[in-house]
Parts: sequence; structure tokens; C-alpha cells
Amino acid sequence: MQRLTISIDDDLAADFEALIASRHYSNRSEAIRDLVRSELRRERVALRPDAPCVAALTFLYDHHDRTTTMRLLELQHDHHVLTMASTHVHLEHDKCLETVILRGPADAVSSLGNAILAEKGVKDGQLHLMA
Repeated sequence: MQRLTISIDDDLAADFEALIASRHYSNRSEAIRDLVRSELRRERVALRPDAPCVAALTFLYDHHDRTTTMRLLELQHDHHVLTMASTHVHLEHDKCLETVILRGPADAVSSLGNAILAEKGVKDGQLHLMA
């Protein structure tokens, strides 16, 4: 293991300490390792958009809007090679949460995730991609 020493200004250090506390890191080193891993993951995807990845796509939508439900299902079926599994949770009478596990080339996974999130009727969502 290598030891690195860094210097940062006081305001940035205070913000970083707040981040460490809010995420319950046991020490600064673990927080820095996670930040570096995250940035390297983004860089790998940017340099090799066809690199294999896995992703979790989570989104909220109104399942009573049948056209939204059908469009979301069609997108997943049209990309069945990328879609590994999905979990559907009924949060309220009309609000559902869905998590879809995706696997494939990063550019294709990102494209499908963004298409689903952009669908009319999807209220909120996020794609978490791991190279």
C-alpha cells in the first residue's frame, strides 16, 4: 500500500470532513479511495464506451398510466440482451419503484438507461453504472 500526502485549502477540507461524516466513513483514506475509484470508473467508460459494465437503473413512475407502463416494458423487451432482471415495488396506490439490472457495453447500457429515464411518465430516476 502506498501513502500519499495532499494539501487542500481550509474550506475544501471542511467540506470534505462533512462528507466523511455524512457518509459514515471511518477515516479519510477510505473516503479518498472511494472518490478515486469513482473518478477512474468514469474515465474508463469515457475512454472505452464499448467496455463491459453492469448497472442499476432505478426509477419512479405512475403505473396507472398504462401507456407509460407499456412503453417501459417495450423498451426493456426491445433490449432484452442488456436487461438482466427487474424488481417492481408498489409504493402507493399509483406510484411504483422499479429497479432494472443491466449488463453490456457501457454506451448501450447508458443509452437504454437514459431512454427509460426520459420516458414521459417517469417521475424520477438514476442510472448507477459500474465498469
